[in-house]
Amino acid sequence: MESVISCQHLTHYYGKRKIYEDLSFEVPQGRILGLLGKNGTGKTTTINILSGYLKPRSGVCRIFGQDIQTMDPSLRRRIGLLIEGHVQYQFMNIEQIEKFYARFYPNQWRRDAYYELMSKLKVAPKQMISRMSCGQRSQVALGLILAQNPDLLVLDDFSIGLDPGYRRLFVDYLREFVKAENKTVFLTSHIIQDMERLVDDCIIMDYGRILTQQPLQQILQTLHRYSATVPEGYEPQLSDAELYHPAAIRKHFEVYSFLPPDEVKQRLMKAGVPMQGELNSESLNLEDAFIGLTGKY
Repeated sequence: MESVISCQHLTHYYGKRKIYEDLSFEVPQGRILGLLGKNGTGKTTTINILSGYLKPRSGVCRIFGQDIQTMDPSLRRRIGLLIEGHVQYQFMNIEQIEKFYARFYPNQWRRDAYYELMSKLKVAPKQMISRMSCGQRSQVALGLILAQNPDLLVLDDFSIGLDPGYRRLFVDYLREFVKAENKTVFLTSHIIQDMERLVDDCIIMDYGRILTQQPLQQILQTLHRYSATVPEGYEPQLSDAELYHPAAIRKHFEVYSFLPPDEVKQRLMKAGVPMQGELNSESLNLEDAFIGLTGKY
């Protein structure tokens, strides 16, 4: 499958602080990829590199086969970008801002996509941007991006400020729109439940590296939380890279792994974990999987 985004060996620093090193990933055409990571792991840095606003210390980011730093303007029109904390022209109303943006995309503007989303959100055409909540303004921006009819949407914390009902509505709408139009999406969000409903593929990032990049369903099917009873006071001292974040609270021991149960049990026994009784295995939702791979703190 053709890759719309191809980032190879990205390394970036802010001053002497390393954000990440030798980061590589691909986003195939027609897929929705979500980037998950704790604050400070480089999510917005990656968005800024993808948009061309930030040049990495080393490595290259290609979109539609061209280096984003030297991309032809005609290709840039195929990218719809939403940056966290975006600014709207607050003195305009819903109709005025649509007409304003439409002039920049005379050959591809789809006002129907904009007004369909505004209708679902129950936003009146004459409503002023200045009188909207932060969440409503973010949805106006997203409606304008959909109207641009881009082939690639890059969305940073797209659902910020929305209440649960409107978040669910927009996530479902965006997924159906993207699939029907064969668009490609790269996005971040702090609300992991939204990601679980929306994305096809998931990158989970830790400080300085990618922990995993897989189809979402593969992560949910293969990553498990394993638990057992141990003597009170036991403190895990495991150094196995495929057993994530072992912890014990009183007599409860748990660890996360992509390995099958028999393999995990063998490794724990070899490491001398004093399990009492059976090793239990349970499936996870995306939020549990994220915490299991990145740790609670």
